[in-house]
Amino acid sequence: SHIDTFDPKPDAPAEIRGEFGVVKTTDPSVYLCEHLPVLAQQFDKFSIIRGGDPQNGSHGVADYMLMTGQRLNPSVIYPCYGSVIAQQRGYRDGMFPFVQVGANIDRRFNAGIAGLLGDQYNPFEVMGDPNNPNFRVRDLSLGSAADAERLERRKTMLHELEKFQTAVEVQASTTVQARDAFYEKAFSLITSPRAKEAFDLKKEPDKLRDDYSRNPFGQGCLLARRLVQAGVHFVTVTDGGWDTHQNNFQALKTRQLPKLDRGLGTLLRDLADHGMLEKTLVIWMGDFGRTPRINPAAGRDHWSTATVIAMAGGGVPAGRIIGRTDANAERVVDQPVRPADLAATVYALLGVPRETWFTAPDGRPIQLLGDGHAVADLLPARG
Repeated sequence: SHIDTFDPKPDAPAEIRGEFGVVKTTDPSVYLCEHLPVLAQQFDKFSIIRGGDPQNGSHGVADYMLMTGQRLNPSVIYPCYGSVIAQQRGYRDGMFPFVQVGANIDRRFNAGIAGLLGDQYNPFEVMGDPNNPNFRVRDLSLGSAADAERLERRKTMLHELEKFQTAVEVQASTTVQARDAFYEKAFSLITSPRAKEAFDLKKEPDKLRDDYSRNPFGQGCLLARRLVQAGVHFVTVTDGGWDTHQNNFQALKTRQLPKLDRGLGTLLRDLADHGMLEKTLVIWMGDFGRTPRINPAAGRDHWSTATVIAMAGGGVPAGRIIGRTDANAERVVDQPVRPADLAATVYALLGVPRETWFTAPDGRPIQLLGDGHAVADLLPARG
């Protein structure tokens, strides 16, 4: 809900404003929802897009649009941000290029995957709960010497099969070559001490883990910092529970807002303390906004004409408000930022030219981003 997070409307009627008050940020003229006090004190580290125009209010479709900057096209599956970065930058320091924490992305319309780039650029998915005391990453955990021997036997068997396949083919296909490269990287990562250490949250102080809050989202944010620090280029941390058609205020007040406030707020501070914030782009967003008018079940439904996005680090100027919605938070009336505009901004900040071209599996040339304009107020000043 944009109105219950980063775009409150304290002067709107009660049926719009809802139950929550506001809290001042480090900029006295900017207010957030009262249940985001940690983030309010971190406003000198991030900026807010209040003019987000998601252009779709359907789960799955909106996920795809916000994570690619493209409209849904059944004939072309465009890659999400993380997959593009994985393809552009590759593996570094023996680490995965792209990791996804949690499963709260609607994949019905191929959101959050590599699409036309190929499966080798999909995220490495961490489905366990980082908050669990016994948390471990399944595919990086060989429990015994027997497991290690079994892995080596499987690798040998795979090589034998591939030798046979190569013998009967005149030339291995591009798909086969990509798969082979992916498997080789996977084998090296499964046995990599560096990868195991990056995922080990027990190496962090208990006080810091408590600051992030002991829940999957908070510990996922801490894990993201460790992964980026270890050489991962892009991390997506997912979180569920925001589809508040009923009891919106109870759900937000008791669960969603406290974990967002402490998880994201501590991440920004922690990155800054490690000297990483200026070179690490942080984006917080959902798939769309929620209805400004409260429904009879004390909930807010899907809303496709307004949303909020928070951005920090990576050269983003801090303490800015981009765009504005009307008095009831129903529509953007200043500086609308569409999914394509967000994508153009993200790629500009990450140094990926929008004119980048890829080749689809059928041989067609596909441009990374044909539409959209980067938001100038979110780009670093040119000296």
